[in-house]
Parts: sequence; structure tokens; C-alpha cells
Amino acid sequence: MRKRVVAVMLAGMVLGVPHAHAQASAIPSAAANGDSRGETAHKLIAQMIEALGGDAWLNRKTWVLYGQTSHFYKGAPDPYVVGFEEYYRAQPFAQRSLSIAHFSTIPGMPGTNHRDIAAVWTEDNGYEVTYKGKKELPKDDVAEYQLLRHHSLETIVNDWLKQPDVDITYDGTGMVERRLADQLTITTAKNDSVVLKLDEATHLPLSVSFKSRNATYKDFDTNVVEYDGYQAFQGIMTPMTVTRYKNGEMSSQRFLTKADYKISLPPEFFNPDNPAIPSAKQKK
Repeated sequence: MRKRVVAVMLAGMVLGVPHAHAQASAIPSAAANGDSRGETAHKLIAQMIEALGGDAWLNRKTWVLYGQTSHFYKGAPDPYVVGFEEYYRAQPFAQRSLSIAHFSTIPGMPGTNHRDIAAVWTEDNGYEVTYKGKKELPKDDVAEYQLLRHHSLETIVNDWLKQPDVDITYDGTGMVERRLADQLTITTAKNDSVVLKLDEATHLPLSVSFKSRNATYKDFDTNVVEYDGYQAFQGIMTPMTVTRYKNGEMSSQRFLTKADYKISLPPEFFNPDNPAIPSAKQKK
């Protein structure tokens, strides 16, 4: 159960990570390539931001996501579906993930929801938090979390695109799950790159993909995050289904039931030294 809970908390990264506040008119700020492909790419990024909610999407402060997730190994699904509540803060960055497992502690008796394990993620570390206190999460889990965070859609928009030497190109059209998509490649001066695919009709993100070096085998892993089933919550378009693939195999799939971008969360909520497990019903 403990390993499954940590996996659920890591899977939360595919939904995106908060970043610095900005105005939609100021993004992207990277210089165009000087050709039509670069100009087209910049136009598409601006349309994507507007489709997601514009300034409302860029300037989120604290919010919560509710849903369920399951994991896969070699294409086979984990039979356990775990509920989650994920609480985010944009500045300074923090995330508190709460796993909700339904089981009975007494054989033969009806099960109940258990909310006794949480994770708190900070700028540079992750902690498991229970009523006994906190302990650092395994370094491999923290490294994977940071990898996903660094390549999240919000980091791309609010960090990568503001770097002076970033290269942005339009690569034509492709397909994502039978939907026509405009494809962009964004590459930093450090040669880190992502491929972003946007729905040709709505301009909403359909997928983000990138390669990362495998520390064990010294080759490269291919990571793909796909977004589907967008719904609007308080003016912000939110993907209700998020699927992650690693090297062509599905590794996790998440289904949101609700998002709340108007919620107010106090600073102590994201303090890993606070063992209190948060309630889903926070005072607004």
C-alpha cells in the first residue's frame, strides 16, 4: 500500500505544476526564429494560453484537484484504484497530495475511506507525512517528480519561453488519438526539449513529450503525457483525463472529478512539519 500511495502522488505531476504569475499578453517572450515556422509557433502558443483561460490560468494562486488514479505495469493495470486530493500553491511552489484508500480494517465489515498518508512537495524535496510526523521520500521518487515538474506545461510556459536563447519551431500537423494536432518543438539553450501538440480546432494541449536519460541503462526514456476531456472550472479549462506513457507503455492514468481554483489555503497547509491530514472541505 505504501508504494502504491507514493506512485499516486508522483502521478499527480502529469496534471501540471504551478509557477510564477504572469500576464497572458507577456507570454511567450522568447524571440521568434525569424521565419514563418517560428512566427506560427508563437501564435499557436498564445492561442493555447488563451484557450486554457488566459490570465486566469496563468495567475492561479492556490487550488485543489479531486479524482482517481490507477497504474499499469507492462500494459497490465493495477487492480487497485486510489482516490486523491491534490492541493497546490503557485508561489512559493508547494504541493500537498492526499491519497484516499477504501478498505476495511475488520474482516467482514464494510470498508471506509482512509486518508492517513500524504506527501508534501517543495521546491527541492518531497516528504511523506503521517500522524507520526514526516520523513523524506526516496531520492529516486524525488528525482522523478522534479523531472516531470521541469517538463510540465506550466514550467514550459512560465520558465522555458522566457529564456532568451530558447528555440521554438512549428513542425506541421500530426495526430493524437485520431485528432489532428499542430506540433511544436521547444528547445532551451541547454539542449533540453519538449514536443507540444495542440488540438488544431480548440488549441488546447493534447500532449507533451520529452526524452530523459535513464540513470541505470544510460540510454534515453521517452515520456509522453496526454490530456483529454477538458471541462471549464471557474473559467479555466482542465483536462479530466490525463494519461502518462513511458517508452510506449501506459504507466498511469488519472480521472478528475472536480477542480476548484477559488479555494484559499493557508501557508501552514504546505508545511511538511504539519502532520495534520488536510480535509477536502476547506474554508474559502
